[in-house]
Amino acid sequence: MMDRETTKSSGRHPCFDAGARGTHGRVHLPVAPRCNVQCMFCNRREDCVNESRPGVTSQILTPTQALSHLQRIMAADSTISVVGIAGPGDPLANLEATFETIRLVREYYPELIVCLSTNGLGLNEEVVDRLASLDVGYVTITINAVDPEIGQHLYARVREDRVLFGMAGAELLLARQLEGLKLLKAKGITVKVNTVVAQGINEHHVEEIAMTVAALGADVHNCVAMLPAKGTPLSDLPELTKARMAEIREGSALHMKQMTHCTRCRADAVGLLGHDRSLEFAPAHMREEAPTWTGEQRRFVAVATMEGVLVNMHLGVADRMQIWEDGPEGFALVEERPCPPSGSDDRWEELGQDLEDCRAVLVAAAGESPRKKLEKFGILTLEMEGTIEDCLEKVFHGNAAMAYLEKRNNMGKACGCGKVRTKAGEGGCGGT
Repeated sequence: MMDRETTKSSGRHPCFDAGARGTHGRVHLPVAPRCNVQCMFCNRREDCVNESRPGVTSQILTPTQALSHLQRIMAADSTISVVGIAGPGDPLANLEATFETIRLVREYYPELIVCLSTNGLGLNEEVVDRLASLDVGYVTITINAVDPEIGQHLYARVREDRVLFGMAGAELLLARQLEGLKLLKAKGITVKVNTVVAQGINEHHVEEIAMTVAALGADVHNCVAMLPAKGTPLSDLPELTKARMAEIREGSALHMKQMTHCTRCRADAVGLLGHDRSLEFAPAHMREEAPTWTGEQRRFVAVATMEGVLVNMHLGVADRMQIWEDGPEGFALVEERPCPPSGSDDRWEELGQDLEDCRAVLVAAAGESPRKKLEKFGILTLEMEGTIEDCLEKVFHGNAAMAYLEKRNNMGKACGCGKVRTKAGEGGCGGT
């Protein structure tokens, strides 16, 4: 392993030293799709490479794919000095993928700086010890309030063992963030605090945030204006002006060093800050090998059931989902999660985010619109009949998912004869 002072040199990290932004680049490896906090300003979509904001990536990579992606970039871009994991969800809500990716980076590129960005909910002593053991020198925690009364207006829900809303969620998140910050500093890890500033909600609270985190040893404060995202509860709030943000940073600067050159990077950003090359390095060469259905990255299956025995609820009326996994002793019920309320315009987007650790949702029936929306999150909606265990057997150990994908991928495709094929090579004119 490299000397810690070498891998922690802030002069090589463009986010911590403005002078490095024109000479040192970074790579964000998008291996963490799941998030455990739903912020009211965040809409994470894994699609457009032309859109630049946190939470956006063109593809989710497995740790081994991430290493191949990094190797390709390192061979072509000599500026790269930093590897980061920043989503598109939260790295600490995807512990296995996050730590395996870091391990591979350390094995193949020990000279690189490794950092990650987190909401802080998962920062406990065990996690911080693992980060330190892998020589992760920099961690960014997004702290948008140090008063739960304010935080409850920025976080829709917080999930740990169960889902918490309002004040309860904001209080838990804040406690974890502040304790996590202390644990990181005790290990000598450099900490940057990001604060997303929303007009009329926390814009007059930023200096208090700065005072609080500075007292705990935070090194840098990065205040960024909330970018309104379509489909979120705060989408109607305008972005704060540059002049107003300058005033806010002046107040924070009374207490700690400021980062003023943030470019609000994508989760798959590549290259120098302000000169993103993610489109150029989009891992198209991996797309054929990457599964369309990323089930192997997702431990769970969600089930819509009335009594906990049969798959027998329509997706549209389900008020909760049972979450199941295939464990060493057979199928096991992990928890129940409430569904977003019916009638909400954003119900399926919210459900997709709530079930991002699930490979499929099993239902008695479902409409085409919610089915398509859940597919954007990599979740298959499988209409099935029978006992939960029989249906889980078909998903975990049978071909239910692949049969569904084959049908969906060929649905409605015409072969020129005017007939519709229902399966590749069958129907129509035989595929000729």
